[in-house]
Amino acid sequence: MLIAQLSDPHFALPDMRLFGRLDTAACLQRAITHLNTLDPDAVLITGDLTHDGDEEVYAAFAEIVGRLRAPWFVLSGNHDDRELIRARWGYLPQRGPLAYAIERFAVRLIALDTLVEGEPWGRLGPEQLAWLDARLAEMPDRPTVVALHHPPFRTGIGHLDGSMLRDADGLAAVIAKHGQVERVVCGHVHRAIQRRFAGTLAQAAPSCAHQTELVFGDAPATWICEPPAVLLHRCDPAGLVSHVSMIGDYRPTGHFADPHTKEGA
Repeated sequence: MLIAQLSDPHFALPDMRLFGRLDTAACLQRAITHLNTLDPDAVLITGDLTHDGDEEVYAAFAEIVGRLRAPWFVLSGNHDDRELIRARWGYLPQRGPLAYAIERFAVRLIALDTLVEGEPWGRLGPEQLAWLDARLAEMPDRPTVVALHHPPFRTGIGHLDGSMLRDADGLAAVIAKHGQVERVVCGHVHRAIQRRFAGTLAQAAPSCAHQTELVFGDAPATWICEPPAVLLHRCDPAGLVSHVSMIGDYRPTGHFADPHTKEGA
């Protein structure tokens, strides 16, 4: 099974430019084209679907993402509107957090909702943590990916570490009880970052639009046009292997067995 993870599109309408410069609508269209060439079994979109969008923006987002050939599933991020998301996608819970399980694949997918309205940081809360614990206890032998928007770990990038998951210890206590969790995947940080977490691996995805500049310590929050990318999580009998897949054309390609030549030859 191949799970694609697309994160943080921060979609705005095609005539809008994020920060006065970024065409995130075009970025999302390129990401969808890229994913269709990879033919994943499922696509997880781990939050910040739009950049403070209204109904019109979510409708335009849905139209573009609807071009995916694979089934796709959304999570809420801190830039999202929970009720607009709930109203648009009928498979989501009709009340409470947008937390749900997808049972139709070889790998079980569990989505969590970390959105705290009006705040950049995230929280699950005791009721959602208890719900996760109960869902994981149902199928202890089935490989599972748990997805959320806010990372449950510090990155070393100061301005990001102030907006992480506030109850990460509670999540760790639940995950540590369930050895079938192959990955805890998240977004929010706009970089590919991994860390050991509660006996498994927690993995943050880069954005399919713009990235966070890699500056450790306390520094202003800055974005950078490093290549957009998605994560690919491939499951085989030995477990999950994850790859970063850059969006764009980076040819030419060649074979490692090709002979060397001297300059000017």
